[in-house]
Amino acid sequence: MEAVTILPNTAQQEPRKTLGLNSYADDAEILLDEPKTVKKTNHFIEANTSEIDLKSLKSECIIPVFAKDNELTISHPAFIETAYDAATSFFNGERIETPAIRVSHVVKGRIPEAIHKPANQLLESDKTIYYERCAFAIDVPTIFETVGGNKLNLSIVGVRAYNRENLYSRKTLERFSVAIGFVNQVCCNMCVFTDGYRSQIEVSSTKDLYRALLELFNQYNPAKHLHLMQSLGNTVMTEHQFATLLGRMRLYQCLPQGYQKRLPRMLLTDTQINSVARTYISDENFGSFGSELDMWRFYNLLTGANKSSYIDSFLDRSLNATEMAVGISSALHGDERYKWFID
Repeated sequence: MEAVTILPNTAQQEPRKTLGLNSYADDAEILLDEPKTVKKTNHFIEANTSEIDLKSLKSECIIPVFAKDNELTISHPAFIETAYDAATSFFNGERIETPAIRVSHVVKGRIPEAIHKPANQLLESDKTIYYERCAFAIDVPTIFETVGGNKLNLSIVGVRAYNRENLYSRKTLERFSVAIGFVNQVCCNMCVFTDGYRSQIEVSSTKDLYRALLELFNQYNPAKHLHLMQSLGNTVMTEHQFATLLGRMRLYQCLPQGYQKRLPRMLLTDTQINSVARTYISDENFGSFGSELDMWRFYNLLTGANKSSYIDSFLDRSLNATEMAVGISSALHGDERYKWFID
């Protein structure tokens, strides 16, 4: 199968129509027409996060440093702006949306002048804060496709979590997670594909981060990803098989360690598995109570449940949702690797 990649505008030698997405899927082509505006009713991640804009993130938060040499970390705003600049450069000519930003785990402090004040007497000007964890999504709405009757936009999602860094040491390489994939406009569920995900980008500057992001965008194959998602709709499971799958997923976390290691990984928590069961019955878009469930809808039940993940585990579980949906689909066609989950 011939590899197909999107190249930066500056490197393109032929018109964009030569991407040849139909080599992977009938109808899996990137459309350049201006889409109708879709009003989002929820967020790409929820859990214990809160929404914030870039201006507030820059003006209201301090920037943590590495304690032993007082060197600055790459701040959340710098990460977001670097990703936005990389997306704007790589997808030159496309419409790039303002980043949607979610933060969690606030770290509070106070200025030196307020060190002796009781907490209940602190003024807002006495306080300092920063957020330990930050996630953002940058949509590219002019690159879209329809899968299973749902409109999908290209989207870039980034995660930064200071709890992954040792801020009590000297400055070292800093870790970032970034994914490029498609977001389902019906529900804002994020679809992450192996080729579009870097779980740990280690860099020391925004220049290195910018370069790493361009490399990720270049290696991602949207046609292959779309073909994979379209193929999920061609496989269905019975309600009995789905009930068996839910039970096996609940058993997974309780298995002896040696037994669990012989199985494919499954990262959803018990709470998220319960959410999959509830939405199977009640969700107006992907529920299928009393009838067969196709794997596209099952995939969206998984990605919907994943929105309750904490920021630092969100992208790993997004990728795992893809692995689970594709693996179970293969098991229904006789593949042995995920067979345990539906036996």
